Amino acid sequence: MALALFDLDKTLLGGDSDFLWGEFLSEIGAVDVDNYQRQNQKFFDDYAQGKLDINKYLEFCLTPLANNSVRQLKIWHQQFMSEKIQPILLEKAQKVVDLHKKNGDKVIVITATNSFVTRPIAQAYGIEELLATEPEMIDGKFTGRVSGEPCFQIGKVHKLQQWCKTNNEALEGSYFYSDSHNDLPLLELVDNPIVVHADDKLKKVAAERGWLSLDWT
Repeated sequence: MALALFDLDKTLLGGDSDFLWGEFLSEIGAVDVDNYQRQNQKFFDDYAQGKLDINKYLEFCLTPLANNSVRQLKIWHQQFMSEKIQPILLEKAQKVVDLHKKNGDKVIVITATNSFVTRPIAQAYGIEELLATEPEMIDGKFTGRVSGEPCFQIGKVHKLQQWCKTNNEALEGSYFYSDSHNDLPLLELVDNPIVVHADDKLKKVAAERGWLSLDWT
């Protein structure tokens, strides 16, 4: 058995769930539309360019969680799954997930996007194990802050290492599938780095190092 790790946005999905959640909140009038969409696009562009200030971004994207009840958020998320996520689930990605399961591997989604947004998406692929940025909750309500270290760049490595320690798992034979150069710290850690829908920076690194490159769209 090996660990099979999957990034979520633009890897398992044909889009970015965090960005789409922001778009969805704007469309239903849950946020100040013009301001929110403008900031959402800027942070999205910063991420693509490798210059995202993760703390400022999380302050931005976790605020709507703090401003609404968990009950209301769950109702919105069901609609979000139907309208935004179901159309970008990838059949080829599902087949790879299923193959790893068939081989007895432990399948994990590891993503910078917060767990409220991503857990139902991981479950849609039949994946129960999720390592994500955790939004803080106190007395059953989101605070708008992060609990622990964001699961971003080197934070993904730290999250995985802690998970392995807690679960007595090893990285021998491990796989990691990702589209983003922001995931290079984890891609360099596993035994089998695999790039999927790679951005330009990651595509260059993958070519130089002979990493397998896939397209699931």
